[in-house]
Amino acid sequence: MEQILKIDKIEKYYGSRSSLTKAIDHLSFEVEKKEFVAIMGASGSGKTTLLNCISTIDKVTSGHIYVAGTDITKLRGSLLNRFRREELGFIFQDFNLLDTLTAYENIALALSIQNVNVNEIDRRIKKVAEELDIKSILNKYPYQMSGGQKQRVASARAIITNPKLILADEPTGALDSKSSRMLLERIGYLNEVMEATILMVTHDAFTASYASRVIFIKDGKIFNEIRKGDHSRKEFFDQIIDVVTLLGGDLNDAL
Repeated sequence: MEQILKIDKIEKYYGSRSSLTKAIDHLSFEVEKKEFVAIMGASGSGKTTLLNCISTIDKVTSGHIYVAGTDITKLRGSLLNRFRREELGFIFQDFNLLDTLTAYENIALALSIQNVNVNEIDRRIKKVAEELDIKSILNKYPYQMSGGQKQRVASARAIITNPKLILADEPTGALDSKSSRMLLERIGYLNEVMEATILMVTHDAFTASYASRVIFIKDGKIFNEIRKGDHSRKEFFDQIIDVVTLLGGDLNDAL
């Protein structure tokens, strides 16, 4: 299986020499192509810092992060911008759609930046819109959409460039339970049918149960890891709850 992401002994410190905080502590793991991996942990566990380092929003203090064989910790300037633009897709909790653009234009923006021709942009958008069931809202602006519709548009924008890796940051955090379930089914579709590789950070066990593997982080280290395998989603959810209970701390931060 092709390796898409490799986290190799990374550490991340914040603060000054007199007051250092270690957010990530010698962390290593790998994600293979077409995997759907969830990262769970209580507030302050390091999961968001990890996602920020992978997305190149933040830099590691030591260690290396490889995406499709490229050491992204060494990228700078235009090479780093190109990597973000072409190799990563992002699904944010607050959608990050541009209010002055329609759904179609929001999705098209990433392709326009890559100088993809108009006909190809139109073909790709129509294809992904059909797959994510958003054809009827392509000409609507964000203020005219429900939360679930906005999130599906954001998902279309994330997948439209065929990125090596999609990073999802608490994707259901701003949605009601019905919209959350619909979005998670669509993310599952991206993974299973469109063969997208997904790394999702979440504090919610129900959301994590849609993944094929869950990595639990505590104090910047891997605490445990479980795989869905042949279990049903309900059985996997129960396994996740068992680990969360072992994880301890404030359960409201992890459930």
